[in-house]
Amino acid sequence: MKYIVLLTALLAISCDGPNRQPPPKAAAPEAPPEYFHPDPATAATLTGKIVFHGKKPAREAISMESDAACQQAHAGHPVYNEPVVTGKDGGLANAFVYIQSGLEGRTFEPVKDPVVLDQHGCMFVPRVVALRAAQPLEVKNSDPVAHNIHPMPKNNREWNEEQSPGSPDREHKFARFEIIPVKCNVHSWMHAWIAVAENPYYAVTGPDGAFELRNLPPGDYTVAVWHETLGTQTKQVHVAPSSHAAIDFSYQ
Repeated sequence: MKYIVLLTALLAISCDGPNRQPPPKAAAPEAPPEYFHPDPATAATLTGKIVFHGKKPAREAISMESDAACQQAHAGHPVYNEPVVTGKDGGLANAFVYIQSGLEGRTFEPVKDPVVLDQHGCMFVPRVVALRAAQPLEVKNSDPVAHNIHPMPKNNREWNEEQSPGSPDREHKFARFEIIPVKCNVHSWMHAWIAVAENPYYAVTGPDGAFELRNLPPGDYTVAVWHETLGTQTKQVHVAPSSHAAIDFSYQ
């Protein structure tokens, strides 16, 4: 009997003694990200203009005969596919301008307000839409016909979604930088581009070709401009504290 009591005591020491593993510690909560905010005392502004010189490519007439409702939306007026749109003094529209490098290591506060891409008159409006990574894209259908919006990214998740007349707006997000072509699987002439930016410093030009990037911290940057048919250009620029810097681009 004494041996049984002794064995029981030894087993108890073995199970509850110094070799017992402590319970796992609860994982510490992740610290919130530290967002970068420019110093208002030194923040600068970068402006410029994108200009097209030379003869524009001939615009292409769009036939909407396959969909009577699309034809009626334009009341018999011709509609054109016109990727190169210029204004006064050759200002180039629909160019995406952005800071390509010079902001590495900085995390910017996300944007919650959506950017809208509409389907109106059986066309995408606007032709080029820009937003931040993880910012909502709100897709509308203002037409009395069904559409099928189909972004075709290489660096983000592809999706393909039908949107019938009067249906609720669709909302999607893109995680990474990319300039994404978009088509409608129902109407072959419908094309658009979604530019997903990594930082807040970007713009899409109007017919005057002008852009303005405000509240930019001083530094040395690579500025890029993209156009759907004319390609991409880059330039280096130094932005001094509290300055108003300028940089222009020209396409031939």
